Amino acid sequence: MQSSNTLAASLQEWFGIFRRNLMRNIFAYAKDRGLTMAQFGALLHIFHKGACGVSDIGSDLGVTNSAASQMLERLVQQKIITRSEDPADRRVKQIVLTDKGRQILEESEHANQSWLEELVSKMTPTEQEQVRTGLVILIEKAGQLEITPVDKSNF
Repeated sequence: MQSSNTLAASLQEWFGIFRRNLMRNIFAYAKDRGLTMAQFGALLHIFHKGACGVSDIGSDLGVTNSAASQMLERLVQQKIITRSEDPADRRVKQIVLTDKGRQILEESEHANQSWLEELVSKMTPTEQEQVRTGLVILIEKAGQLEITPVDKSNF
């Protein structure tokens, strides 16, 4: 039986491989679509958070509101996002994805899906089932961690 330290090291190694391939696919996809990584990050932020303001995106990306606004203006010009007045506060602009923006994000998922399918094709049916079983356990346990409050004294 594997010790928890050995398992953690194996998970860390897998995560590194997965992250490198994920990021390589995202970088290539964004570049092919004429998007910077900051712009792609903004699209992901809008997708996950819904309609939001310029300052929300700037804060998430670690850039000034002015820099975020300029970057977002390019996405407006490309018809990837829209910028409109917030009905609750006309001074605030709400940023939302257009259909084109949602399509770009959906297509980026396909780029990663292809890599995963190629990886699975390298495995025997028995290996595929072993990995699937292990992932079901990981997903379940990770879900339990998300429910448990974080002990902030460790930070």
